[in-house]
Amino acid sequence: MPQTPESVGPNSCSAGPAPQEPGRPFRVKLRGSVLALMRLPNRCEVRGKLHQLSTTGGLLNLEMPLDEKLEVELVFQLGEATIREKAEIMFPMWATQGWIQPFRFIDVPEARKRALQTSLLSFVQRQPAS
Repeated sequence: MPQTPESVGPNSCSAGPAPQEPGRPFRVKLRGSVLALMRLPNRCEVRGKLHQLSTTGGLLNLEMPLDEKLEVELVFQLGEATIREKAEIMFPMWATQGWIQPFRFIDVPEARKRALQTSLLSFVQRQPAS
């Protein structure tokens, strides 16, 4: 089968899968085992469950989605540590039971990122093998 011009060239991926982005933080699938509270700019509070988490952001399971680009204060307990960081809400996705709401942390100092990573590693190590 002849190759089309779009599939050939210096930017094609025929040599194999693309390498993982260097320095990308690992992600922990929490599957709703950690409850989270979001404080909105109007001081209302929304509760959800963390579905996935990394040091740069994650996914929340919510009953109703929030507006994209909304800045919230996200608070949750991870092991012994209470995490309280600012986050930007991203575009929601419908799930079979509610909504999956992506978010990214904003303006997190390196020291707190390292503390969050340590908490994530401790959380994973405490979980029983499945």
